[in-house]
Amino acid sequence: MKRINNVMVPVGKNLKAVDKERQLKLLLQFPLVEEFRKQHPELPTEVYQRSFSFLQQFVMERSNCQQCPGLDRCPNMMKGHYPELDEYGGYLDLTMHECSKWKAEKQKSLIQSHYISKEIQQSTFERIDYDHPERNKAILTAMDYCISFKESPLSYGLYLYGAFGVGKSYIAGAITNELAKHNISSIMVHFPALVEELKASIADNQISRKIEALKTTQVLILDDIGAESLTPWLRDEVLSVILQRRMTDQRPTIYTSNMTLDELEEHFSYTAKGGWEILKAKRLMERIRPFVQPVLVQGRNRRYPAE
Repeated sequence: MKRINNVMVPVGKNLKAVDKERQLKLLLQFPLVEEFRKQHPELPTEVYQRSFSFLQQFVMERSNCQQCPGLDRCPNMMKGHYPELDEYGGYLDLTMHECSKWKAEKQKSLIQSHYISKEIQQSTFERIDYDHPERNKAILTAMDYCISFKESPLSYGLYLYGAFGVGKSYIAGAITNELAKHNISSIMVHFPALVEELKASIADNQISRKIEALKTTQVLILDDIGAESLTPWLRDEVLSVILQRRMTDQRPTIYTSNMTLDELEEHFSYTAKGGWEILKAKRLMERIRPFVQPVLVQGRNRRYPAE
């Protein structure tokens, strides 16, 4: 078989310069068309003659893909898609498929990250290090979670907790990218930084819009919860409201934290302004504890070189 790149360019350049019979002969020499004909020997030449325009589009667009100028400059009729040949009722037809660049762009649009490092945004289960038995257990639990979610949307999340630098956020980032492959949208936010942004948003009346996005996203990941500077307003009018709505709508929330769930409850119990408010902390934890699977992440602090 001729190399596909060697055939595509001359075919594309010469199509308009020759008569239709000659064009058809050139189109039928195109490697992917030759392959299709081998798979469908029962189809006579007349089928290809009757479907000349579709055959021409197929060759031109597959040629474009082999010399892809990038998604922004995609010349194909359906941007970011490539055609496959099919036969129906004595005619050729085209079935359009999303190309890898289109899928990557769509996947990227499904994930919103706020105050999250690029390393975590780009994390995947394929790139993750499986170098600690206990940490591996947490990774496998996260992978199982994604598999279950793909089969049927889940109403519970994960609570990834452990010491500093063991890779909790990296695992959470891998979850977002894995879910995005299956058109499941998410928002991942560094919670302490989000708190400061929400405080600043009060002045420009943007806080309601931002809170609404956190309430309604398909999957919410609150990174480093428990590290924020807690106030009664944050606990009772922001976090409780967000989690109440998500609980009602059965939308999962995933957390990463250096604290156990009991330690997080103690953290929510005290604020400098309100003092000890144990009941309010328990009320908030009722929106967290029953709706997560606790996952201990262990291992070395990966922010330092391995010894």
